[in-house]
Amino acid sequence: MTTEQKIIKNKVGLLELAKHLGNVSQACKVLGYSRDSFYRYKQLYDTGGEVALQEISRKKPCHKNRVDQEVEKAVVEFTFEQPAFGQLRVSNELRKRGVFISPGGVRSIWLRHDLQTFKLRLKALEAKVAQDGLVLTESQVVALERAKEEKVACGEIETEHPGYLGAQDTYYVGNIKGVGRIYQQTFIDTYTKVGFAKLYDRKNALVAAEILNDRVLPFYEEHDIPLLRVLTDRGTEYCGKREHHEYQLYLTLEDIDHSRTKARSPQTNGICERFHKTMQQEFYAVAFRKKIYNNLDELQSDLDNWIRYYNEERTHSGKYCFGKTPMETFLDTLSLAKEKNLDDSLQTTIEQNDSVCQMK
Repeated sequence: MTTEQKIIKNKVGLLELAKHLGNVSQACKVLGYSRDSFYRYKQLYDTGGEVALQEISRKKPCHKNRVDQEVEKAVVEFTFEQPAFGQLRVSNELRKRGVFISPGGVRSIWLRHDLQTFKLRLKALEAKVAQDGLVLTESQVVALERAKEEKVACGEIETEHPGYLGAQDTYYVGNIKGVGRIYQQTFIDTYTKVGFAKLYDRKNALVAAEILNDRVLPFYEEHDIPLLRVLTDRGTEYCGKREHHEYQLYLTLEDIDHSRTKARSPQTNGICERFHKTMQQEFYAVAFRKKIYNNLDELQSDLDNWIRYYNEERTHSGKYCFGKTPMETFLDTLSLAKEKNLDDSLQTTIEQNDSVCQMK
């Protein structure tokens, strides 16, 4: 039964119920119609029968206003390529490829292809991958569907320049058959949104320090600026007695200040929380549907490629990014960090000279 037939059936049912009850008001109340609608339907039915009850007020689509088939095809193909992107980001990314379509146009195409929500786009991607011959294992599908949905945190963090404050957190990726539990150490520069991520089979203080030593500090040293402070939650991998805790000891040796989030307030570290959701939607949710991973190195390799794309190609809407990529923001504002370091060095020198003069 078509939608039009259902509409006609409901209207005829209203007329028959009113005739059976002998009470128009009661029939309208039962079926949720107004008395005005009843008498309008009755007049149409008496003059033209059931055909006259067709929905005539609904606007018919004007196909002349639709986008070209080539543009619609490009939108659908890019949606399968990046199902986590919203309509605004799809419009911006297609513009880079020479395909011009508004966010509203993207939305209209999604509605025609039943792709208007992230969940529907993921289902469509699964169907497409299955048709191409790649079938995911049941354990991977279950692990993905049970993945923890991180809430968007909106906390404001005080940050002044690149290297002023880095946010670090642990993210549980999942338990994959043949690989085991997978944890991710995440670090993000709170000013520029440049991110780093490394996968481990455990979470403890040693791996929390390892990503700083392997990925983060070499990056800042390469650009000749220091990392001044790190913000973490109060997990055991980040907090403990300095003499027995690898992470605390490493921060002390590198002269990095350590700030902790407020207890039971994950929004305090909202930048990491939001970054994790972006990774889940744009990388993990897509990667696990496209490929079966047999070891940690394979997943890390694909994650590194995505991080490189995130830092160097994906435009960011962060407070200080202004639509640029995180790496562009970092390079453009690098002078702020170097000027700040010079000012601090000069202030330290002045204070030392004053102290010497007072002693004399």
